[in-house]
Amino acid sequence: MPKSFSFWPPNNSGAMIRLAVLVLLVSNLVAAYFVFRPLGGSAAELKQQVVDSGVQLRQRQGSLARMRKLVGKIESGRGEGDEFLQEYFLPRRMAYSDVLAELNQAALESKVKPKESAYSNEPIEGSDTLSMMQISANFEANYGDLLHFINLIDKSENLMIVEGLSATPQLGSGLLNVTLKLDAFVREDGQGQLQ
Repeated sequence: MPKSFSFWPPNNSGAMIRLAVLVLLVSNLVAAYFVFRPLGGSAAELKQQVVDSGVQLRQRQGSLARMRKLVGKIESGRGEGDEFLQEYFLPRRMAYSDVLAELNQAALESKVKPKESAYSNEPIEGSDTLSMMQISANFEANYGDLLHFINLIDKSENLMIVEGLSATPQLGSGLLNVTLKLDAFVREDGQGQLQ
């Protein structure tokens, strides 16, 4: 009768030794695999990853420093822009009266005779709170007084731009009829939208 062979459970000492050798061989193969192919990579690969991570860290720190500097410049520019608006743009409620009062004061000081005037507001494109006031004013003056008047307007604390000036002589009087076109800038002062 043929001999029956059963692998498990091992029934003799030779089978036990073969089983132990097989287990040790498999465990040595697994250990050898992890020695030559570690889970995180080889020592050289890990060193290269550390170097690459250091380079990336320095690049990102440099980028962060540039962004912080840029944010600082933007905040500074925004603050200076707000100061400029506060200083040179007139509040809407008082813009017309301030400009006319300044024109009348300059006319009085320079001995220029004010006549009729008109104004209009036009919104500045891209802004809901800023507009440009266009003023057309007529005066009567001699040439020297007109120069003094223009000089006073030029030195005004308000931002006024002389868009146009025309002077026509009056026959026989030595006086000039002057039409002055000015632009002044208006900001909304929180009391509602510009109209």
